[in-house]
Amino acid sequence: MATPHDILKQYWGYEDFRPMQLDIIESVLAGKDTLALLPTGGGKSICFQVPALMLEGVCLVISPLVALMNDQVYQLKKRGIKAAALYSGLPNREIDVLLDNCVQGQVKFLYVAPERLTSDLFVARVKQMNVSLLAVDEAHCISQWGYDFRPSYADIAQVYDILPAVKKIALTATATKDVKQDICEKLSFVNPQIFQKSFARKNLSYSVFDLENKGPKMLEILTNVKGSAIVYVRSRKETENVAKFLYQKGISSDFYHAGLAPDVRQKKQEEWIKNIRRVMVCTNAFGMGIDKPDVRIVIHLDLPDSLESYYQEAGRAGRDERNAYAILLYNATDVFNLERSEKLRNPSLEYVERIYQALANYYKLATGSSEWQSFDFDLKAFSYQYNLQAMEVYHTIKKLQEMGLLLLSENSSRGSSLTINVSNKEIYKFVIANARYDALFKALLRLYGGELYLDFMTISEFELAKVSQDSKSEVIKKLNFLSQNGMVIYDPLKTKPQLTYLMPRQEQSALKRYYRLTEPRQEVIKQKTQAMVAYTQNRTGCRTRIFQEYFDEVVYLNCGVCDVCIKAKKEEGFEVEIEKAQRAILHALETKKRQTLAALKQSSGQHNDFVLTEAIRGLMDDGIVYLNSDDLIEMVPR
Repeated sequence: MATPHDILKQYWGYEDFRPMQLDIIESVLAGKDTLALLPTGGGKSICFQVPALMLEGVCLVISPLVALMNDQVYQLKKRGIKAAALYSGLPNREIDVLLDNCVQGQVKFLYVAPERLTSDLFVARVKQMNVSLLAVDEAHCISQWGYDFRPSYADIAQVYDILPAVKKIALTATATKDVKQDICEKLSFVNPQIFQKSFARKNLSYSVFDLENKGPKMLEILTNVKGSAIVYVRSRKETENVAKFLYQKGISSDFYHAGLAPDVRQKKQEEWIKNIRRVMVCTNAFGMGIDKPDVRIVIHLDLPDSLESYYQEAGRAGRDERNAYAILLYNATDVFNLERSEKLRNPSLEYVERIYQALANYYKLATGSSEWQSFDFDLKAFSYQYNLQAMEVYHTIKKLQEMGLLLLSENSSRGSSLTINVSNKEIYKFVIANARYDALFKALLRLYGGELYLDFMTISEFELAKVSQDSKSEVIKKLNFLSQNGMVIYDPLKTKPQLTYLMPRQEQSALKRYYRLTEPRQEVIKQKTQAMVAYTQNRTGCRTRIFQEYFDEVVYLNCGVCDVCIKAKKEEGFEVEIEKAQRAILHALETKKRQTLAALKQSSGQHNDFVLTEAIRGLMDDGIVYLNSDDLIEMVPR
């Protein structure tokens, strides 16, 4: 039987696992309910993908983001592993074929949006599948105390009734103590094995700059620090403007956002991964699931909504363990906008009711209709038609999503897909009678092979046009004809966000009950906004320790490499203070051989916390003291 190392070598080409990965995999294989907390870049996916490949049957992966699902499916297929994704907005016929393939054992990894778990179609097919492992990715979404709550995550445990023997693992990069507890409770974990890697990244230096004009500082950073970079901004328009600015200044750059066509996004992403383009200017639609270890710089030109979001996005730098930099550029306007956004994220019940009714009018939906129906959603067009503010509408739809009524898939744009719906013999007969379709069928089979008879494949009408020596518009026209006549099932390209009704359209009076369920979230959002603002305005505390303490990690040392630590070291008299503190610490340890960090700080009270922590770190680096297995500091034996 293959070992975890055999699987790792076969599919990923690595000789060994990163710290903690093998322990997590062995816990899963032993059938223990497992919660894995690994920072961004810590290799979470391998922790469920390796054991799944060792087990018979399908691995069901619950994931909240279409972009993340598609990235992971793409990566698995690239390694020769059969994978598929099921999410809101897929045509029913495509869902049907996909689930049939899973029942027949032709898919190893099935990625599912949580909203699909309780649908009758999905439940009926899962009962027929051999599901060996249930992996809950981005598990913090299950908790209302988390930063990206999805109410449908609370339905996951219902799947156990039809999969009583399934092995279970939940994974996330960020979770506070309350969120960890919530994950285990909501997933009904029994004696869970919890693996948590430190939130400290020794190679990652965090810095914050308060600037009115951010452009010159961004250029200075990108000029002085070589290597691949990401620049995060909030709006799609800004991605284009900043990329153009950098290009004009001689810095190789490109832009990326969810509104681009899938083939365009794929090309941009690949050019950046291959270092053909150095800097990617993007919204937070970029980065999830992308395996690029050599990013040296991540710059934020706008404030993220929470420390969790910032930690994840900044953490895409330095995955190769080499020195990297996470830099946040902000000003008073950004703080004002973030605090304003917090208020917009908590719209009144009256406004929620107004938008919900306007959407029903927009799509002409009757009460009780439209469950699981998806619609193209153009935020600007909708807002203009009803004389509404686009940002207020956006946040209200997000509120309706929290209420479990709707789902807005902003990153749902995907390529056209197609499967051949008849036998090879029937195609031959059709082409004899309709010779003008011969070149198109030959192009389909040449580009995508026999898989088209078994499954939906993502296709490019542009490539088909080139190979069949036809125009793209003519290819689309022919594909639509073939689809209408049952020869193929063709689902054309979608570029607009998809709005899906998770429940039948409700009476307006029914919204009050769902709204009240979300009221505790208002305080959560407020606290997360305050924590983000406090981080930007902090000038005295180690930035890595801020993250560690926010995620309830016991902290002993400063990072020594963030802007606050570096500034403190440069201050006049700092070295003298460090030496005094170290003498006081050594004197205290001579009196009592083993002491807690808190006790040492108390006995050396004339020094501030920062100086004392740096003093202890220096003594540890010099091999004079160490932290023993009981978290007590003692002298290294001589």
